[in-house]
Amino acid sequence: MPTCLAAVLSALLLIVNASATTTADTGTDPSMVVDKYIQHFVVDTDGSYRLTVDNVKTIVLQRALQAHSQYYISYNTSLDEISEVEAYTVKADGRRIPVPPEQVKDQQEPASGDAPMFQDTRLKIVVFSDVAVGDKVAVHYVLRRKTALFPGHFEDLSSSQFYSSKQFHLIYDMPASMLLYADATGFVPVPASSAPGRQVYQWQYVNGPNRRIESESVSYLDYGKRLAVSTFPNYAAFARAYHARAQVQAAASPAIGALAREVTAGLDTPRAQALALSEWVRRNIRYVAVYTGAGGVVPHAAATVLGNRYGDCKDHAILLEALLAAAGIDSSAALINSGNAYRLPDAPTLGIFNHVITYIPALDLYLDSTSDAVAAGYLPPAALGKPVLLAKTGKLAQTPSMQAEMNRTLARFEVFRNGRGSFKVVRTAGGAIAEPYRQAVRDTAPAERDLFVERTLQALGQHGDGKFDAGLLDGAGDEYRMGFAGVSDNFADLPGPTGVATSFNFWGGVSESIASMAQEKTRTQDFMCPGIDAADETAIAFAPGIRIMALPKALALGGAGLSYQASYARRANTVLVRRSVRFRHAGMICTPADYVRMRPLLERMMRDLKSQIIVKAG
Repeated sequence: MPTCLAAVLSALLLIVNASATTTADTGTDPSMVVDKYIQHFVVDTDGSYRLTVDNVKTIVLQRALQAHSQYYISYNTSLDEISEVEAYTVKADGRRIPVPPEQVKDQQEPASGDAPMFQDTRLKIVVFSDVAVGDKVAVHYVLRRKTALFPGHFEDLSSSQFYSSKQFHLIYDMPASMLLYADATGFVPVPASSAPGRQVYQWQYVNGPNRRIESESVSYLDYGKRLAVSTFPNYAAFARAYHARAQVQAAASPAIGALAREVTAGLDTPRAQALALSEWVRRNIRYVAVYTGAGGVVPHAAATVLGNRYGDCKDHAILLEALLAAAGIDSSAALINSGNAYRLPDAPTLGIFNHVITYIPALDLYLDSTSDAVAAGYLPPAALGKPVLLAKTGKLAQTPSMQAEMNRTLARFEVFRNGRGSFKVVRTAGGAIAEPYRQAVRDTAPAERDLFVERTLQALGQHGDGKFDAGLLDGAGDEYRMGFAGVSDNFADLPGPTGVATSFNFWGGVSESIASMAQEKTRTQDFMCPGIDAADETAIAFAPGIRIMALPKALALGGAGLSYQASYARRANTVLVRRSVRFRHAGMICTPADYVRMRPLLERMMRDLKSQIIVKAG
């Protein structure tokens, strides 16, 4: 999934400091109260079902009005029918204002707006009337799933929002012949009576405060209150059902065979061929983000995807599988979570598997051709260290936790006696992050690039201008170099004495990497801790007549997987600052106990990054 591009572009153009404060929410959000939420499934033996939803909530604070004055129902016209929609507002004085039919709007889901293959994915939007603070909004509707995603099976995943819930019930009325497996945390079973030939399962949400989600935390589904239910006894059975539905679409056409031969011509190793085919799909098949569950589990035929030149993750995977097979390379779809969930519930459910990538067993290689910002051979950060379910074999596996990447920054500043300064910065991204940076610049309009230097200086508390050098954007490979040069009108507060910064948080360098790790004072939740390899070298040349009065002390730190070095050397009237930070962990996830060991080191690093060179103009 192309999730990292937005983050890279934001860092590149807006220079948002990674140490920005996190949300002020410290637990349960008091702006809204769930008075009633009942989700009642009546499941048939073929896996189809009737779902009845009743939801009543009270708007407590003004900031909840925008988010809760409308209600969204997502459905698929090929699979579902929506009926019995009834909605109303209950005013504080007891008046009931029904939602008229014209305020129940049906529209195409935005993700499928320009993709005819996916125009059966819809949203029904209920717009409540005359909503104010203190009012209740209520909705009732029925969703009839006509065709099961997996014939003869049923699965569901539910979790709570961070609001107080007075009544939150999940009911599953099943045929007695369909045993329902469950994995529940924060939901307790409730006794229920069953009709002959039926078995009713019911759970009630345990109301109570929620902990604030900490920065870079794993998904709430990993540790919070959630209920997974499934008729699949294990993940192997789940994989067989997915593979049976998807595999029929993997047949190669003459066009697919010809394309495979063309793309792999002259490449004599299976790895080179696989990377070339994945790269072709990444660059030529537009990704349309209709997730696995919402759009069904059956991909379009590989030949159709090739002809249309677009598809969702299932379509990308099925086309790549067909191309690889035409080249004599066996592969399998691999189901994965594209967010920050790293734990699979005991009950298999599509709610946790919302993305599909490709696995080549002979090469032990994972490929994600949907990510337009990550080159073949690498994975998006969100796919690292994740459990995956291999559709062909039914086995559970794990993607690599580490991949090669590095950040290098070379900067030179010339400081004049009046405090103005000129600068030149060269930024090199290597390995997995080379293509994300290259793609971010490709996607940025030239006019926006021209504003980059000015915005960078503003983020550093300075004003000036300069020129951005985009580097080689037409190429590929494992290294990308870009830079900028310009002038600052207020680089140093001379004649002084004054302090000159030794760290400049341009983007992706040492300062940003450390700030990202140190966003929380303490941690109570597991968190994502990817590897870091960053180094900055900064030369600050002072004009004659500016005296260098004091330098910071060198620093070397190590422990808890962290290694940090900082040195400060004077050469004539130039100060050379070198810093590097490296972090390695056994996996992608660190624990609160790990953070206890890291935090003192990170605090010492941040103090060093704030150190200054003391100068004075004579």
